[in-house]
Amino acid sequence: MAGRSFLRGSTDESKERLLSRKGYSEFGLNSSVGSEDGVKYRCFRSCSDSINKFWDGLHETSVKLYEMGKSDPRKVFFAAKMGLSLTIVSLLIFFKEPLRHASQYSIWAILTVVVVFEFSVGATLNKGFNRALGTFSAGALALGIAEVSILTGKFEEVIILISIFIAGFCASYTKLYPPMKAYEYGFRVFLLTFCIVLVSGNNSRTFFDTAFYRLLLIAVGAGICLVVNICIYPIWSGEDLHKLVVKNFKSVASSLEGCVNGYLQCVEYERIPSKILTYQASDDPLYSCYRSVVQSSSQEESLLDFALWEPPHGPYRTFNYPWRNFVKVSGALRHCAFMVMAMHGCILSEIQAPPEKRQVFASELQRVGNAGAKVLRELGDKIEKMEKLSSGDILREIHEAGEDLQLKIDEKSFLLVNSESWATAPQFKEYEEPMSIIDVKDDESKVIKSLSDMWDVQNLNMGIDSRIPDLISSDNMLQKPSWPRLSFTADTLLNQQESKIYESASSLSLATFASLLIEFVARLQHLVEAFQELSEKANFKVPVDQPVGKEVTGFWNRLISCFHSKN
Repeated sequence: MAGRSFLRGSTDESKERLLSRKGYSEFGLNSSVGSEDGVKYRCFRSCSDSINKFWDGLHETSVKLYEMGKSDPRKVFFAAKMGLSLTIVSLLIFFKEPLRHASQYSIWAILTVVVVFEFSVGATLNKGFNRALGTFSAGALALGIAEVSILTGKFEEVIILISIFIAGFCASYTKLYPPMKAYEYGFRVFLLTFCIVLVSGNNSRTFFDTAFYRLLLIAVGAGICLVVNICIYPIWSGEDLHKLVVKNFKSVASSLEGCVNGYLQCVEYERIPSKILTYQASDDPLYSCYRSVVQSSSQEESLLDFALWEPPHGPYRTFNYPWRNFVKVSGALRHCAFMVMAMHGCILSEIQAPPEKRQVFASELQRVGNAGAKVLRELGDKIEKMEKLSSGDILREIHEAGEDLQLKIDEKSFLLVNSESWATAPQFKEYEEPMSIIDVKDDESKVIKSLSDMWDVQNLNMGIDSRIPDLISSDNMLQKPSWPRLSFTADTLLNQQESKIYESASSLSLATFASLLIEFVARLQHLVEAFQELSEKANFKVPVDQPVGKEVTGFWNRLISCFHSKN
């Protein structure tokens, strides 16, 4: 018995030691003090990190919101006006005496303020008109169908359901028609009002009250939106469109100067940003300026739709103001911006003209670039001040500069092609048959074969198999040039023939840049014509010329002027 008790006691002690060592960790019972402290610490650390992360994000968002309001205070005024409108409409609903039976429909006034109140006056008028038109037409139609459905007796619900299906089909299909795009919101309101009047009126048998109070409270909400938006710090879409067009002129002028200066200074990108090659937003100021102009067409169309709804205001004092002509001028400017984009493409090109050849045409290219930027800035200032052009020819200077550049190209055209082959080329007489097409194609195939052979040799030297496409990321693909960027003065070329091929190609890149600049000069004529049409329709003011100094007459005046000249 003593032996058994001893064995039992030793067994119990070993189990207690084992359980205390494990701390019932497998079963989650009676955990040790150290593990509890570790779990608590990790939970506290996780909660602390989450709170810190939330606080940092909240602080960063607050700073960005403050900067947004500081950069454009109109957004702060818009938010304040929205809050004021909601307060006014809620206050009117609290006065139950004049609208005692309309308290159950008060939500429509608040909903109208939330939906109709927009950033600009034109957008508010547009939405208010669509909501009023949709509500009125749907209410009238629903009341008529309700009366018909009541006369049918037991088929009342069937008539209502069929009417809802037909109205939903017709309205949804019609709003897809492109000319009806401006009234899309009106169709949505029509469907909502039509269904609410029929369904709710059928349950309460108050078709007329539902339609009447809904229309009344929507009119109250829309009226409050218009009064607050027009009378308190109004924001006009037409003014935003005007400023956007002026900004586009300055942006294209800056990009034009930057392209010409960068090309003459032989600016090269060590690595072309992938965002530029994929036409995305980038920090490059030269690229971002003309890109903003090209991308502004949708913004202009949106502002135009709202500006057409706005009443006469500020300097735009006439009804039917020619806002479409502002968009037309901006379109002509965008037509010129495409040339600037192409000139920037020459800077991004892998084949570059040598600096010594660029300097031959440097003065003429610089003159055309400066004159073009001057014309754009002058037109932008005229639009901003709403003035007509002066009596002189605004394009005279840039036309002369363009003609000088063309004459310089004609004079130095041997620098833009491989002139060494001219001496050995046969001189054809007049009316003599030119070189056959087969010979021309043979020469072209030789050049292409030489280029392809050189590219294959270079790929082999780099350890790249041109026949097997590389599975690499998109960023690396953008770093891979389609043409190798080579220097014609280095000793890396394979032979003299390939050097001449690339030298000819580089010279053609200079000719491309010059021809794009000349094309830009030619397109300015359309821009000036669009501006003149706008200035006539919008009744721009005639510019006040500087007063010409009058000739000094009279003895005493001559004597005083003589003393002044001596001093």
